Amino acid sequence: MVFILTAAIVILDQVTKMWAINTLKDGGVITIIPNFFRLVYVENFGAAFGILQNRKWIFIIISIIVIIAIVLFMLKNYNKLNIILKISLAMLLGGAIGNFIDRVRLGYVVDFLSFRLFNAYEFPVFNVADIFIVVSTLFILVLVLLNKHEI
Repeated sequence: MVFILTAAIVILDQVTKMWAINTLKDGGVITIIPNFFRLVYVENFGAAFGILQNRKWIFIIISIIVIIAIVLFMLKNYNKLNIILKISLAMLLGGAIGNFIDRVRLGYVVDFLSFRLFNAYEFPVFNVADIFIVVSTLFILVLVLLNKHEI
């Protein structure tokens, strides 16, 4: 069941990135909320927040390791994990696979969600996979800190 969630996240991520490529790649910008939220095409050759630029093979290797580790962990411990951890791991897996597909297929990750805070700070541009990676990591962290990761 949780692998269906993973597949849905990968599909949502890839569909939104294809939309961004087709709509925004040639310099198009769509303002959703002025001075706060817009859609803009960015090719990210690095990791989160654009760090470690042009290290494609490192990210591909790390992604493969993370994907395999999550799948093996879930298969081995599935019946011992609570539903929130199962969903969190499925979200993390979906996000990792979504960005992995970009790195292998394109050589970079497509980002397109851009937020500004009071015109003073512009967050790094990100994508749907990144949302699931961050949210799932926060859930997993809270579960581990509260020791609530098992049934």
